[in-house]
Amino acid sequence: MKRPPKRAPKTKARNADGLPSKDDVLNFLAEHPGEAGKREIARAFNIKGAARIALKVMLKELEGEGAIQRGRGKRLTRSGDLSEIMVLAIADIDTDGELLARPVEWQGEDPPPRIVVAPERDKAESLPAMGIGDRILAHIEKLEDGTLEARLIRRLGQSAHHVLGVLARVGNSLRVRPVDRKSRIELIVERGDENGAREGDLVLAAPLPGRALGLPRATVKECLGNLESPGVISLIAIHAHGIPDRFPSAVLAEAQAAKPARHEGREDLRALPLITIDPIDARDHDDAVYAERDDDPRNPGGVIVYVAIADVSYYVTPGSALDREALRRGVSAYFPDRVEPMLPEALSNELCSLKEGLDRPCLAVRMTFDAKGKKRHHKFVRGTMRSAAKLSYQQVQAARDGRSDAATKPILERVLDPLWRAYEILARARDARGPLEIDVPEHKIELGSDGQVQSIRFRERLESMRLIEEFMIQANVAAAEALEHRTMPLIFRVHDQPTREKLESLSKVLDASGISFAKGQVLKPAAFNRILAQAAKTPHAAMINEVVLRTQAQAEYTPDNIGHFGLNLRRYAHFTSPIRRYADLIVHRALIRAFDLGEDGLRDSEIERLGSIASEVSSHERRAMSAERDAKDRYIAAFMQDRIGAEFEGRISGVTRFGLFVRLSETGADGLVPVRSLGGEYFHHDENLHALIGERSRLTYRLGETVRVKLAEAAPITGGLRFDLVEGGSKSASRPAGARKGKPARKLRR
Repeated sequence: MKRPPKRAPKTKARNADGLPSKDDVLNFLAEHPGEAGKREIARAFNIKGAARIALKVMLKELEGEGAIQRGRGKRLTRSGDLSEIMVLAIADIDTDGELLARPVEWQGEDPPPRIVVAPERDKAESLPAMGIGDRILAHIEKLEDGTLEARLIRRLGQSAHHVLGVLARVGNSLRVRPVDRKSRIELIVERGDENGAREGDLVLAAPLPGRALGLPRATVKECLGNLESPGVISLIAIHAHGIPDRFPSAVLAEAQAAKPARHEGREDLRALPLITIDPIDARDHDDAVYAERDDDPRNPGGVIVYVAIADVSYYVTPGSALDREALRRGVSAYFPDRVEPMLPEALSNELCSLKEGLDRPCLAVRMTFDAKGKKRHHKFVRGTMRSAAKLSYQQVQAARDGRSDAATKPILERVLDPLWRAYEILARARDARGPLEIDVPEHKIELGSDGQVQSIRFRERLESMRLIEEFMIQANVAAAEALEHRTMPLIFRVHDQPTREKLESLSKVLDASGISFAKGQVLKPAAFNRILAQAAKTPHAAMINEVVLRTQAQAEYTPDNIGHFGLNLRRYAHFTSPIRRYADLIVHRALIRAFDLGEDGLRDSEIERLGSIASEVSSHERRAMSAERDAKDRYIAAFMQDRIGAEFEGRISGVTRFGLFVRLSETGADGLVPVRSLGGEYFHHDENLHALIGERSRLTYRLGETVRVKLAEAAPITGGLRFDLVEGGSKSASRPAGARKGKPARKLRR
């Protein structure tokens, strides 16, 4: 590959706004693979001044669309192009004994390229041979004859590539069958490599190097338990997504050695009746709240709200083993039967947790609001608090509804009533602000004492939950405002506007549903709320709700503030959950440094790495969300196993060229109706309308439509459900776009 040019060639920008087209940018990246970043693109197209911001937005759109990807040093490549340095997996050995590799991560539409691994001339005699499944970090070069050659930088070791699977007997041999539904390659486990695992066990296996022919061989590194054992379903998701599930001994030692925080230098908040309000089954408590009337005559009807957050930064200091492990995890991951915490339990459930009646260090904010909910001022302090009560959302809601219990009755007038009064004021301001209001019902999986699914029900959505949510939002806003005012770098929680392409797609769906949408308007969440309100009166309500949700960008962490579109806030940072989110810990350290609250504030070295830290934490958050979703799918599949043949009501939750995804109303379970089961004709996939349309019959299946399905298959190992359609669909009034007259009807197969 060529080295990056000192100066990219100047090219005239084509659009009226001074920007090149997206195709021009993609073509430029194709000509300079792995060489160009935002700076080089701006130089190439002579983009200056305010247009650089528009370029940044365009690049984020291209990245969100999957058209480009980021590499080393913020270099950009087209998805499907090769970077100069890549992680490769040995995929095959040809008849001449040469190792053939392919990129571990490949986002192109074409098959991954065939890459020949160059021999290790200096190390060939001292190192064991590499085999199928081994991973390497390599420098990629394109030879004169077009061959792609990989020159080894370093081996990543067998530990970099473990296969999670079920040990199964095939004839006289044992094989590992991967739990990943995308992986179809089994591994042979020979006698002596089982390490005590037996048929039916969930195992973590490592491919063995050096096997040239036949199925790859593996050794069992760890047996995670039998598939029938409680908790194994969560373990599948944990290991499949690489969620760390064991703390290193050095980390545990630091946590065990931690001592209660001293009160010197802290503001004494123990006289304030701060209380924690959490789910019934919460084991860590990182936020406490209190509210009172503001007696200042200049603020008639105003309120003062205190939000106190566990001072995790006192125990988790920069550069410590605890800190490195917390960043490696990024967030806590929550499963139906367990939590994989960001911090060891000695901290998360004990010293950091704001337990009732115990002194705890905290970082607190005192916020004053006027009678309309507008914040007048705020102040951050580092203090010591003592929780006056540990309450659940259900208890607080019941007390609000006139059903106090032994815990809520004594504090009803002094603590709970002022909290509700403050919330009513903040709620009016929230409604005036107009955040995005999409109804996304959640299902809660409840397990019995045997670890099996006992029930699946809708998760309660109580007003007491909204109370805490609004107080936390205001505290997060105050943190972002305070740090920006002090020009202190931080990690923001941002949520970008929908891309133009997604808005175009939404517009077509709305037009087909008879709902108007002005694409040229200044986009605000209120515009989507109006769409949802209009749709609520039509048969398309569920479908429109789903499409509006899919139109939105994904929230992420970044040191660059672009605001939070969904909450309709100009600045927002996560401050309220440092026990379970590393980004919040960074914000705490920034506040400590900005307001001289201690010696353990944000370091210069951390400020220099804020971009990479934010990117890493965002990645870990997505990893945890995927693992949690996969675990839920597998538990539901296990719950549905004995209901094969039963019929269910559901809605179409996804439309693809190979079939329909249907979400059951009863359990929230998602499963696939393969297109081959829809009938013996050609079905067109209309991406704009989110629909499959029969070419001959014009039978149409659209996102959000109600259908009735029969459960045909449930696979707990992979979490997959397969349905057969019983009834549903509607007639399309027009011929599907792209239909071909005279062409014989056929099935669209996967």
